[in-house]
Amino acid sequence: MGIVFALLSMLCFAGNMFITRAAMSRMGMGTGFPVVLAVNIAFAALVFGIERLFSVTPFSFQLKAAGLFALSGVVGIYLGRRMLFEAVHLLGPARASVLHTASPVVTLIAAWVLVDERLGLYEILLMVLVIAGLLATQLQHARAGPALVGDRAAFRHALLLSLLTVVGFGVGNVFRGMAIREWHEAALGALLGSGAALLCQLATGSTIGAILDGLRKGNRMAIGLYVASGVATVSGTMFSAMAMQRIEIAIATVVTYTTPLVVFPISVLLLKNREQLNLRTGVGALMVFVGIVLLALR
Repeated sequence: MGIVFALLSMLCFAGNMFITRAAMSRMGMGTGFPVVLAVNIAFAALVFGIERLFSVTPFSFQLKAAGLFALSGVVGIYLGRRMLFEAVHLLGPARASVLHTASPVVTLIAAWVLVDERLGLYEILLMVLVIAGLLATQLQHARAGPALVGDRAAFRHALLLSLLTVVGFGVGNVFRGMAIREWHEAALGALLGSGAALLCQLATGSTIGAILDGLRKGNRMAIGLYVASGVATVSGTMFSAMAMQRIEIAIATVVTYTTPLVVFPISVLLLKNREQLNLRTGVGALMVFVGIVLLALR
C-alpha cells in the first residue's frame, strides 16, 4: 500500500507541474507562492477536521513529531522550493530538474544517518535503476538550458543553489518520515509544515500588504490556478507521508520523484511537445517503470 500512496503523491506533483506552468505565465511566484502555502494550510486543515469528525480514537498531541513536521516545512517546502525557483531562473528548468532528481540519493543517505534505515543491495540497485531512468529522460533536454560558461560567478551561484535545493528536499523528506512514524497525522503534519514555510516566507519575503495588493491586481485565472496548485501540492505531501509510514523513506521518495512518467506522455499527447519523445526518454521511462514494479513486488 505504501507504493500506492507514493504513486498518488507522484500524480499530485506531476499535475502540479502543469498547473504551475499555466499559472506562472499569468502571474509571478512572488504573489503566487504565498497563495499556494495559504491553500496548503487551509486544505490540510479541512482534511484534518474531516478526519477528526469521523475518528473514534482520542487526539493526542506529539510535540517532537510536530516539531519535525514543522522543520520539514522549513527545510523542504520553504528553502527547497525557494532555491529551486532561483536555480530554474539561472540554469533553466531542464538542468534544474536533473539536479532535483538527485534528491532521493540525499534522502537515502540522510535516512541512514538519522533513522538508521538500511536498505538491502536489491532495493538499492532498484533505486539506482529508477534514478538512472529519470536522468535518461531529462539529460538531453538539459543541454538546451542557458549557457553560463562565460559567467563563472553566476554558474557557481547556480550550482550552489541547486545543491542546497537537493539537500533541502532530501533532508526535508527524512524529517517528514521521522515525524509520521511517531505521530500518524499526515494532514496535521502537512498543515504544520506549510504553516512553518508560510511564516518563513512572510518573515523574509513578501509582506501581507504586498501579497494582498498583488492579489487585487492579479489575474483571476492565475489566482485560481495557484489555488489548485496549493491543493495538489499539499495532497502530494500528505500521500508522501502516508507512504513513508508504510515503507522505507528512501523508497517512498524515489517513487514520488518519478513524475516524468506522467509529465512526458502528457506533454507529447496534449501539449504537442514532440521534441521530448525519443529513444532515450522511452528507455528511461521503461527503466523507471520496471524499477517501481520490482520495488512493489519485492
